[in-house]
Amino acid sequence: MDYTQIQVIVTVACALLVGFTKTGLPTLGIFVAAVMATVFPARESVGLLTPMLIIGDIIAIVYYRKAVIWKYLLTLLPWVYVGLGIGFWVLERIDNRALSVLIGSLVLLLIAVHLGKGKLERALNISLAQSWMFNGTLGVLAGFTTMVGNAAGSIMSIYLLSKGMNKKTFVGTNAFFFFIINVSKVPFTAYLGLITARSLTLNAWMIPVVLAGAAIGFKVLPLIPQKYFQAIILALAAIGGLHLILF
Repeated sequence: MDYTQIQVIVTVACALLVGFTKTGLPTLGIFVAAVMATVFPARESVGLLTPMLIIGDIIAIVYYRKAVIWKYLLTLLPWVYVGLGIGFWVLERIDNRALSVLIGSLVLLLIAVHLGKGKLERALNISLAQSWMFNGTLGVLAGFTTMVGNAAGSIMSIYLLSKGMNKKTFVGTNAFFFFIINVSKVPFTAYLGLITARSLTLNAWMIPVVLAGAAIGFKVLPLIPQKYFQAIILALAAIGGLHLILF
């Protein structure tokens, strides 16, 4: 079965945004995942989007190869792989609508936790950024949501924002994280039949579009004031979460 015209048009738009989100505003990723899931079945959209994300990841890690803080990645990765395993199990058993609502709800909950972090830390007398339980929970959720819907961008953003990074190290560390995780997901998604020769053909046509989006992101990121960066990241994450729940 061929892709419809609207599916191809939306894929082109999303490929452009994939490039931009990898080099500019990472939380746009959840919006892209949500849009893809509106014109493709949610499970099929995972298989279509993952290779495009890897293309964007490669571009970003080459450009930001010196702007990465490895200790934050190495702390998180073991927990992420636990989440990937849980997500693989769930992906075989959950329907598309329930999956969207679940991911959207998790995103909004974590945004609320981040915004209320100061009060929560005072009430519990702990530092969330230093808490293994908080970091571990975010790691598991990042692995789970990236496996079931390519929607871990918001969760990873909350983790990185909690570390007080500037925008360049934020984007660089985020890029390396998702390159590692998206490549790790390929065997799982291929096993589930979500990456096929047909989907990879469409992905190949999208490579120049992802490159164009990445070039735009490289130009835009330096123009965003650091003091507004966090607000923009969280606002886009909230929009993506609401979209998953409502649509």
